[in-house]
Amino acid sequence: MEKHIITPLSDDKVSDLKAGDYVYLSGTLYTARDAAHRRIYEAMQKGEKIPFELQDNIIYYLGPSPAREGRPIGSAGPTTSSRMDKYTPILLENGLKGMIGKGKRSKEVIDSMHKNNAVYFAAIGGAGALLSKCIKKSEVIAYEDLGTEAIRKLEVENLPVIVVIDSDKRNMYDEALKGI
Repeated sequence: MEKHIITPLSDDKVSDLKAGDYVYLSGTLYTARDAAHRRIYEAMQKGEKIPFELQDNIIYYLGPSPAREGRPIGSAGPTTSSRMDKYTPILLENGLKGMIGKGKRSKEVIDSMHKNNAVYFAAIGGAGALLSKCIKKSEVIAYEDLGTEAIRKLEVENLPVIVVIDSDKRNMYDEALKGI
């Protein structure tokens, strides 16, 4: 099923999303990759404030290339999500509702998604130049010293993603393997 969603996510929006749905996201997303996740995790462990509000938000596992002239961002394809699995359950427990990346997730992440009513979207790897056209604004908001891995606040319009794992633990990766 095709759905158009404006962020932030809510429990109702997440519950309505099912594995296999084609979704076009519009609104605000945040980017974070390995190094930024590590810093967020460490800050949370120390009880420190993190750079953005997790509640009802989506993190796009993205480290964009430099922006071309006249564009807000360069190529914006997803990175492998499993590298963030170590840090993800605590983010979900603190209100994160969605993640965008590519590849499988651990059992711990999937269980935490179910417990905290969250969803995992896949963006098409290798289509970063095309995906960047959906990004209307990009602003570094934290960890600028990380370069491409700095946390960015993105404004997106009709960013195409697929629900790969829904809040009921339905997993398109597992289902595809069963069909082989």
